[in-house]
Amino acid sequence: MAAAETDAATPSPPPSLLSLCLEAVVSHLTAGAAGAGGAGWWGRDHHFNGAGGGEEGGGHLMISPEEVAEALPWELLHRLASLLPPAALESLHHAAHDRCCSSSAIADGDRRGTKRSRCEDFNSAWQALFRLRWPHCDNAGHDSLITVDWQQQYWEKHLQECLDEAAESALLPSFRGSIDELTISAKVMNYILHSEDVPQHYSRLSYHCSRFGCYARCLRLQSVLCTAEISDLLQGSKLETLMFVRIISELEVSGVCILLSCHAETLLSLEFIHCQLSPAVMDKICNSVLQKGSVSHGIQKFIIKSSRICESNPLNISVGLLDFLSLGKSLHFLSLNDTKMQPSFAKMIVHTLLEYSSGIQTLEISENNIAGWLKTMDKRFPCFSSALESNISLNSLTLLSLRANNLNKSDIEDLCKILVKMPNLRDLDISDNPIMDEGIRLLFCFISQTLRKEKSLWRLRAENCDLTNIGVTELLECLSSVSEPLNLLSIADNPLGSSVAAALAKFLGSGVRELNIEDIGLGPLGFQILEEALPAEVALYHINVSKNRGGIRSAHFVSRLIRQAPGLVSVNAGSNLLPPESLEVICNALKQNTYNLERLDLMGNMHLSDAVFPAALEFRNHGKQILIVPSHQGACAPYDDDP
Repeated sequence: MAAAETDAATPSPPPSLLSLCLEAVVSHLTAGAAGAGGAGWWGRDHHFNGAGGGEEGGGHLMISPEEVAEALPWELLHRLASLLPPAALESLHHAAHDRCCSSSAIADGDRRGTKRSRCEDFNSAWQALFRLRWPHCDNAGHDSLITVDWQQQYWEKHLQECLDEAAESALLPSFRGSIDELTISAKVMNYILHSEDVPQHYSRLSYHCSRFGCYARCLRLQSVLCTAEISDLLQGSKLETLMFVRIISELEVSGVCILLSCHAETLLSLEFIHCQLSPAVMDKICNSVLQKGSVSHGIQKFIIKSSRICESNPLNISVGLLDFLSLGKSLHFLSLNDTKMQPSFAKMIVHTLLEYSSGIQTLEISENNIAGWLKTMDKRFPCFSSALESNISLNSLTLLSLRANNLNKSDIEDLCKILVKMPNLRDLDISDNPIMDEGIRLLFCFISQTLRKEKSLWRLRAENCDLTNIGVTELLECLSSVSEPLNLLSIADNPLGSSVAAALAKFLGSGVRELNIEDIGLGPLGFQILEEALPAEVALYHINVSKNRGGIRSAHFVSRLIRQAPGLVSVNAGSNLLPPESLEVICNALKQNTYNLERLDLMGNMHLSDAVFPAALEFRNHGKQILIVPSHQGACAPYDDDP
């Protein structure tokens, strides 16, 4: 007790003179950034009064970011940068950059000038600020091998938040004004200034767009913001990606077209979600992307999702969209998802891509009712038949997704004539189409031929296709008979039953890397057959056996798979009615050898929990827990065991 009292009474060490000086500089720059004395950080050349008064009123020393950047050595500048709020760091960053440029010019090739150029980089300080404000978004979507410009990332995401807030305000029935007058909340302002006492003038959307628009590369715009004003607000941006949401009215379409015209030189990606895109509207939008006198555009990625692009008249097709596709020399990704597309329109899109030898790499036409779209007897498109008979092909296409298009077995027969025009196809998705066994058999010839080529099919998805154990067994035999295995096969959500288990076990020895057999009705018997017939060594990296009602037999299969698949990274065995003793079975396998296993998902099994078998939490890979189980009994909803 006495020792504790002594420790509590021990005074903390006094602050150093250096830390006090840095705190004083931080106070000055932060006060200036918050607009003290009416100057504000919005103009980089202003001098700030840290005490809040003018020269006449207080006589306090005025200090500017330029003076700080010039006076302090680089080591102290970096230490100071880690203490500043974003607005003040922005001013200091620009001032340090100006100093760096002048130093480099004076050095004129001197090594010291080059070294200073590296020292002025505040990227780590910006990354820390990004993590502090958005802890769950750090490095999301970034290649680990590419250096991220965290200053650009920070202000781009900040501007997106400002635009989202502005859209919410503009959608209120009481709003009567222009969008540039919309104000940003005190909460957002406090993030960048560490102060809520900010002049209203600096809280307007127009200031944030003019000040941070230069950092914006990727933005999402709600319909209410798509007016003629938006192009003025973002004129300083170099936009590469634009996502538009709920574009419906003529006024909104006009705003979109103006913005596209202004940024046609830099745009690389366009996406439309929940929009009304009639053929006339599509013509306007596509024409806006084309610069005057140009015979091509630079769009690389074009996505339309959950938006109507057709009218009731099947002959009324957007000529502008077809021209856009024919002139897309850089276009490599095209996705038309849930667009209420007519079969004739889908056919014209494929024909246009074929006719102009498009460089498309990914083509997604999904969630559209286009049954019968490839019928060559359609007299309206005689040119399509000639395209199929010619030597033209889509050599660049590697991924084709036709998910959920209500295709049947006759459509697959016609599809095979198109697939031969795609010699380098690596990924085929025909899921959620009622093609049945007859349809999958029609693909055997294509699959066998492509698996014998140097650049063969890697991934095949045939989920929820009304397949039976007979058709899938034949498919697995076809896949097992060739020397080059698939990387991925997904036959999930087909009512196959335990009869397919023997063929699955044999297929697991073919070298497949990823297998999805979720909800195929294996049951305890199917898992028992899989376990007993499992090859001695399996090349699997990922497997999904969830929702198969396997009980304890699924636990025994997983435990054997862990031992016999040295490259296994992840297993999903969720919702399999596993009893409590399953954890001991699986943990015994983990004790022997975990190899590369990173995740074993057992969620959805209501009888499991970490309380049942606490040792389950001990298994980790790179510090992360391997076994994922419900935190306590009853934590998850009961799994419906009805067939």
